[in-house]
Amino acid sequence: MEISSSNVAPLWAHSRNLSGVRHTLEDHLRGSASLARQFGSVFGAGELAEYLALVHDVGKGACAWQHGLDLAEQKRGRVGVRHKEAGAWLAASHAGVPFGAIVQGHHGGLPDHQKIKDLVHAVKAGVHQDQAVIEEAIRQVSGVVPEITRAERVPLPAWLAQRAGQDGRLGRDLLLRMLFSCVVDADFLDTSAHFANTPAQVRADADMAHLAKVFDDRRQQALARRRPSRVDGIRRRVYEEVLGSAPGTPGMYVLHVPTGGGKTLTSAGFALHHAAAHGHRRIVVAVPYTSITQQNARTYRDMLDPDDPSPPPTVLEHHSSVDLDGANGHWARIAAENWDAPFVVTTTVQLFESLFSHKPAAMRKIHRLAGSVIVLDEVQALPDRLLAPILSALRGLVEHFGTTVVLTSATQPTFWSLNQLNGLPRHQLISKPVELFEELRRVTYHWRTGNDVTWESMADEIGTHSGGQTLTVVNTTKDAARLHRLLEDQARGPVLHLSTRMTAEHRRTTIEHIRDLLDAGSDVHVVSTQLIEAGVDLDFPRVFRAWAPAESLQQAAGRCNREGHQDEGVVVVFKVHDAGQPRDPVYTAALEATAAHIGPDLERPDNLDALNQYYPLRYTLQGSGPASMGAGIDTLRTKLDFPAVADAFRMIDDTFNQPVVVIRNESDRAAIEADIAALKSRYPCGPEPLRRLQPHTAQLPRHEANTALTNGLAKPIIGDLLLWNGTYHPQRGLDPTQPEDRTAFVL
Repeated sequence: MEISSSNVAPLWAHSRNLSGVRHTLEDHLRGSASLARQFGSVFGAGELAEYLALVHDVGKGACAWQHGLDLAEQKRGRVGVRHKEAGAWLAASHAGVPFGAIVQGHHGGLPDHQKIKDLVHAVKAGVHQDQAVIEEAIRQVSGVVPEITRAERVPLPAWLAQRAGQDGRLGRDLLLRMLFSCVVDADFLDTSAHFANTPAQVRADADMAHLAKVFDDRRQQALARRRPSRVDGIRRRVYEEVLGSAPGTPGMYVLHVPTGGGKTLTSAGFALHHAAAHGHRRIVVAVPYTSITQQNARTYRDMLDPDDPSPPPTVLEHHSSVDLDGANGHWARIAAENWDAPFVVTTTVQLFESLFSHKPAAMRKIHRLAGSVIVLDEVQALPDRLLAPILSALRGLVEHFGTTVVLTSATQPTFWSLNQLNGLPRHQLISKPVELFEELRRVTYHWRTGNDVTWESMADEIGTHSGGQTLTVVNTTKDAARLHRLLEDQARGPVLHLSTRMTAEHRRTTIEHIRDLLDAGSDVHVVSTQLIEAGVDLDFPRVFRAWAPAESLQQAAGRCNREGHQDEGVVVVFKVHDAGQPRDPVYTAALEATAAHIGPDLERPDNLDALNQYYPLRYTLQGSGPASMGAGIDTLRTKLDFPAVADAFRMIDDTFNQPVVVIRNESDRAAIEADIAALKSRYPCGPEPLRRLQPHTAQLPRHEANTALTNGLAKPIIGDLLLWNGTYHPQRGLDPTQPEDRTAFVL
């Protein structure tokens, strides 16, 4: 298909902003292209990203679309005319067929490869249903942006041609995802700037050497204020040893430190100094639970944010679980986050579901991973059923996108026994982990595994414990609510509860209350789901843990005698016959592997030899078929079937994790309702409303959320985000055993 250019009248990309100014199509294409080039240059694909952004809205040059914009302005509606096909054809023609998907999907989401092949074939043959519109749009736009047609193909990164087989196809998938992110972010930023009548806002790269110095200085100040502990010297040695490796080659690093060994500050210190040494642009810390995200973000703000409130903060906390694209697909008006900050604290769910999504709002941020340091905290919590795509993607980021990855945990899985990391250099940050674990051993294990163990007997033992300070960790929110009720009736002192059925702010204040009670030496009994056991820095003299996989037992023990103020803490592992367990074959395999190596007549959960045998057995019990551990997702990635990958990659099962906004206090109602209104507005609102709603958001199993919608106890806000109209228990939150009262909140 040949197109000749001609002079054209002004073409428009967007309707009038609040100042009454329209956005010209030329300005939008060039503005988006400039931003995309800046983003893509980080991983050596600046020219390619620039071209894809330059053509992404070429279809708006057609008369039908321009007329539709006039009508939409008059009626305050949407244009309703397809505009992606012209740019997709140009991208496929001048960069290669797969790259057409980036333009075709920049609103609705990346399509599967066959859809792009069909489009290219139809346009090339002159039989596409929108053939005349496509040709007209290209002819019109080439009059003002002649660069959309090229004599030569857009250059691709050299490594893409050098990688063969599955590695090369996986690399191509990752490149397309990163370029899509560049284009989507550039489009969003340029569009938002128009409607705000301001220049597009892109933050300058931070001075990582300066941030590393600030971090070190404030760390020293914080340590000087702490109550002295016998583990302080060990933590100092760990920090110094790890920072000694910071100038090392970018790649994949392992930080294997026992709980209480200072991983939170040590991993961040390494990341900052490593970034300063190698020119990395940002740090992304990902943790498994929202509660740890909040705790770590608060710690890092203390270490890094400027004292003067006028500069933008250094640390961005992002853990929204809301499906921002929603059912209507109109992502541009929704508060999407793009991680434009030097230090990002997020969840592993947010990180990896964004990376393997195919939707614009979710993927907008992922180009920020290039040239960054990713710290994966508590990596033992990564789901086995998705390890193949997670590890292969991390390897791709390291090998092709200038990323350094740090895997931190007290219970390091044997990832290098899996094919995805075979041959990738592993840099150990701790030279003698066995000796370090022996030095930091602070607990003894007791076992309650007989047939006489019941919830009632455990409540009696916990409630009458002479020490008066206990933590009990169970496996389900239902068990947590049940045990909490039993303890309320018989325990001395306050009985507190923690689970994701509580809002984030409720969890935060509860953790602070627990910490205050512990510091004061007061009695307190805490019942929690496993959200407390990975990184939450609370210190109990006695911990009770329901039977669970080996890494969970050890992580729970990390909340016992954490600071070493006792000679020896006590961890009681118990089995109740009707205790809840996730109905998951992976979890079953983990329990079976645990029982083979860990127990009253076997090894302790913190025995490294036992753990090194536990993980391979756990992996073997899951089978070795072509789809095991998510390998089937990588097969879909090689076929560039982006929607199928997104459907298959779910960090949390769809039966869980429905986000629900709760108005716990009437004093918050006006602000919450204003943010909800902003999210539902037709105009872009930026990420701030969702950030402000995060503290007021709890989680419900999806089937309970659907029932609540049917019964009028909840109503939709946007995407899958709901507003709760039912009861809220003052300690247990959205209590699974609490009768619903539709007339009032329980505050």
